Amino acid sequence: MRGCASTPAPLRFMTITASELTPPTPFAGSRRIGDRTFRILAVASGAAVLVLLGLIALTMTRASIPWFMTWGWSALFGTVWVPSTGANASLEALALIYGSLLTATIAMLIAVPLSIGIALFVTEVAPRALRKPVILIVDLLAVVPSVVFGLWGLNVLAKPLAGVYTSMSDAFAGWPVVGAVFTGKPVSGVSFMTAGLILALMATPIIASLSREVLATTPSALKEAALALGATRWEMVRGAVFPHARGGLVAAVMIGLGRALGETIAVVLLVGASARITTAVFSSGETMAAAIARNFNEATGTTRSALIGLGVVLFAITLLINIVARTIVQRVQKRGRGT
Repeated sequence: MRGCASTPAPLRFMTITASELTPPTPFAGSRRIGDRTFRILAVASGAAVLVLLGLIALTMTRASIPWFMTWGWSALFGTVWVPSTGANASLEALALIYGSLLTATIAMLIAVPLSIGIALFVTEVAPRALRKPVILIVDLLAVVPSVVFGLWGLNVLAKPLAGVYTSMSDAFAGWPVVGAVFTGKPVSGVSFMTAGLILALMATPIIASLSREVLATTPSALKEAALALGATRWEMVRGAVFPHARGGLVAAVMIGLGRALGETIAVVLLVGASARITTAVFSSGETMAAAIARNFNEATGTTRSALIGLGVVLFAITLLINIVARTIVQRVQKRGRGT
């Protein structure tokens, strides 16, 4: 009968979990234990790095407090550095900070174009038979001890470069800006420029190796597409390779900058021992790392505290550079994902 027709019962769906579909294996418990152990070890390793970094910062800051208490703000912004024990002692670090930044800047101006050029040559230009020897030589330069570079620069480069510096200083004398930079008072082979050249030689293998690895990650489809559209090899590199590898290149440069800022032995041998603020790159100077290595063994009292404080300042500058580099890399990567 039409009036007695019953409505069908609603359908019921059963929810089946993944554990019900996958039969238990005898190794399931051991896998869970392994995952937990791996997670604990990974978290502990990351925490150990942070703890170690914090302990270094804490102990060095506590040891440098007497320097800041004695000299106040002039410890960082004063320009006279005379680490003696007599009445003429002055422990003002601005000239040392300036020397560190100047030598690192010279090194980066030379090392960055050279390193990226080497990386592009290896990845885009060099024939297959030549790539391995070039890569091997670059990697070997990266592991040469800094004292070897310093002794080579002192015994081989310093004297010839003094004549070159004198000729350049005479040639640029009287020029508005260039004349104030490429000069010395007096001109010396042991100078900011010589230290910067050796630092560039030391930073180039690191930046080149990292840049090579970054450039090699560019998908071949991007490069082939650019070439198929009629782009030259340089246009392909500029339009396809560099945008893809920009973040990694920035990170490589910042790692090389950290090496240049913290280098000690080579700079001790080549920068001189005159703490000064000058635009003359052919004159002698001093850096924070060199001052620490040169004076720490004989230092006592406030002078020793000041040298430890220089280490704190160098630590803070390096940390700030790394934070800025990480920020730049993240922005570049976000922009790349957006485009």
